Amino acid sequence: MKSIDTTPKKNKKAKKSKRQRRKIWIRVFASLILVTIFVMICILAGLYLQKGRNLDLTYAYADQIDKNTAGDPAEVMRFTPFAAGLCVSDGDVENAELSIHEGESGALFDVGGRTVLFGKSMFEKVYPASITKILTSIVAIKYGNMDDIVTITEEDLKLESGSQVAGLKVGDRVSMDELFHGLLVYSGNDCAMAIARHVGGSIDHYVEMMNQEALAIGATGTHYINPHGLHDKNHYTTVYDIYLMLNEALKYEYFVDTMQLPNYTMTLSRNNKTANIYLDSTDHYLTGEEAMPNGVTVLGGKTGTTSLAGNCLAILSQNKYGEPYISIVMRATTKDNLYDDMNQLLNQINS
Repeated sequence: MKSIDTTPKKNKKAKKSKRQRRKIWIRVFASLILVTIFVMICILAGLYLQKGRNLDLTYAYADQIDKNTAGDPAEVMRFTPFAAGLCVSDGDVENAELSIHEGESGALFDVGGRTVLFGKSMFEKVYPASITKILTSIVAIKYGNMDDIVTITEEDLKLESGSQVAGLKVGDRVSMDELFHGLLVYSGNDCAMAIARHVGGSIDHYVEMMNQEALAIGATGTHYINPHGLHDKNHYTTVYDIYLMLNEALKYEYFVDTMQLPNYTMTLSRNNKTANIYLDSTDHYLTGEEAMPNGVTVLGGKTGTTSLAGNCLAILSQNKYGEPYISIVMRATTKDNLYDDMNQLLNQINS
């Protein structure tokens, strides 16, 4: 009988199987590359959209300052890694086109250009009044839960007579979200107290958290005693520190969305019934009481007024090209002076 040699057929099958395995691995490898590219595109697109949503104001601080050597605010700005992305100046900045009222402090910051366009008494101690609530807001966002329900206590309402309050009453049940809107839109001191007590466990501990946050962002000329800004000789800040705090707050969508509201209706539970409190913004640009200069859009910020702090305002605005600016006026003797001088600053952002 004649034998049949099957070796060639086996070799052909082995080679075919090897080619098939190679094709499978090539497909798998190509698929992994495509998936990786897709994921990277999604991440980059997300970062781009987030950057646009936050008005190109999202800055990451590379390092914390050395608290042992940075007691002077001007010294803080010499820390190159820390100051990356910030408007930096070693002192006041003159501008031939600007002259705010005597006794006032103020500044104009080109956020995108990282430049101080004007600065008067930027590093001198000032009383912030309700400008304080910018920092109160930052700590509330970072460490609070806006879905929490807070029951208002007598401690929350222990405020000097005549101070700005939203009208909360003992026993009211209100969410942190509603309190935050009452804090930032209407500048309610009762809202500030309730937030501080709830988030910090006590008012004193919350204020400690605020001062720690101030140091963390380089605001070394700041020392706060309370979460609302009612006067205390040991409750102070500087114009430059206010810039740092507002610049930090603008990283949070929640802050940006809330600060732009011209009014807000706070909803809460009172005596087991739903109650509404209508609140107007304290910012006259947002309410239409003060006209914005041509080509300028005021997005919002924070006001402050006490007899010793004077009239104060810190705002974010955009010029006709959509470029962001922060402007601050402190210690104005009247509301008219405050908005006249703020308009002077805002008129510069399109020049």
